[in-house]
Amino acid sequence: MAYMIVVASILVAAAAGLLGAIPAQADNISIGINIGSPPPPPIVVAAPPQLVVVPGTPVYYAPGLNVNFFFHKGRYYTFHDNSWFVAAAHNGPWTFVAVERVPQPILVVPVQYYKVPPGHWKKGGPPPWAGHGKGPKKGKGD
Repeated sequence: MAYMIVVASILVAAAAGLLGAIPAQADNISIGINIGSPPPPPIVVAAPPQLVVVPGTPVYYAPGLNVNFFFHKGRYYTFHDNSWFVAAAHNGPWTFVAVERVPQPILVVPVQYYKVPPGHWKKGGPPPWAGHGKGPKKGKGD
């Protein structure tokens, strides 16, 4: 625990030092600290994209974008570099989310609705998150 406090203090001090060197006009700079999680995807979507429902699901996707871009229950999701990310707005900021926290309807979107299919699907195997995600728990008789 003490080690984490020391590391966090060093990171905050380093960030404060960096901020002190940035001119006052740098109001649109974003600094992210990712400890143990992948960096967010470089998705830039200026205007809300047209969303189309994935048939038979409560999930929407953006057919006009060249990235994996899904919408479900007020949140945007993307699968990038073998990791899931979530955002509250179409233009981010994107935050890493563990596959266990991705809603089940997102995880079962058919591969044809991905612009960049996960590697396992390209090889014909199951998706990397098979058996993960939030969803109804099955009983013993299911």
